[in-house]
Amino acid sequence: ETLANIPQIILNGGAWYASVGTAGSKGTKVFALSGDVSNIGLVEVPMGTSLRKLIFDIGGGIPNKKKFKAVQLGGPSGGCVPEEHLDIPVDYEEIAKVGAIMGSGGAIVMDHETCMVDMARFFMDFVQDESCGKCTPCREGTRRLLQTLEKICEGHGEPSDIETLEELSGIIKEASLCGLGQTGPNPVLSTLRYFRDEYEAHIREKRCPAKRCVALLKFEVDPEVCTKCGACFRACPAEAIAWKKKEVARIDTQKCVKCMTCFEKCKFDAIF
Repeated sequence: ETLANIPQIILNGGAWYASVGTAGSKGTKVFALSGDVSNIGLVEVPMGTSLRKLIFDIGGGIPNKKKFKAVQLGGPSGGCVPEEHLDIPVDYEEIAKVGAIMGSGGAIVMDHETCMVDMARFFMDFVQDESCGKCTPCREGTRRLLQTLEKICEGHGEPSDIETLEELSGIIKEASLCGLGQTGPNPVLSTLRYFRDEYEAHIREKRCPAKRCVALLKFEVDPEVCTKCGACFRACPAEAIAWKKKEVARIDTQKCVKCMTCFEKCKFDAIF
């Protein structure tokens, strides 16, 4: 990215380059746009472009008419930005204010079916694996964060776990020697900041609002919501669903392999 800018600055001058972007962040930024967005790929935009324009105008919005939930900025050690901050200008200063970082320019878009607790667990798994192990806060702290998130996703969370996540994240950020440990807890802190209710539901109600944490699902069909279309029956690879025309589908939990295919195929959110 830097090397690509140098020839243009030499040819057109520093003043030309500084005319693009914002007062504190000059030039353009390349984003790797991915996730639940229609147009996936590398996107170059002037600094100061809003997240809304990046995701909905350039990225084409969320496919299959699903709702936007959050975008993870800055890679695995970045932060999740919710819908309420979509109109902020994308530059180093503004992104930091909402708990994310510019980082390597990663932008992972998530729709409303994404579990933010599980997403934090996913990113922390990466951060923990990447830790070099030299300093204790990062080596041991990220492992404890991951273990706590796994515990919550598996339905064994306790109210004190939220306080543990926040306290431990603060220690890791302050005491780690390098940027990985200093930014590693960002996914946990940002999801706690904007999606605390999902953590509460996992811990207090033993329920995953997004229906993504397998351990918290019953794999049953709600007869009040089921439209008797048979889509789940036709898609089940384990033949664990019984269905006849004009009848509510039934899932045999003994045969069910919990592959989540029925959840993905049901357009009416009738399975819980």
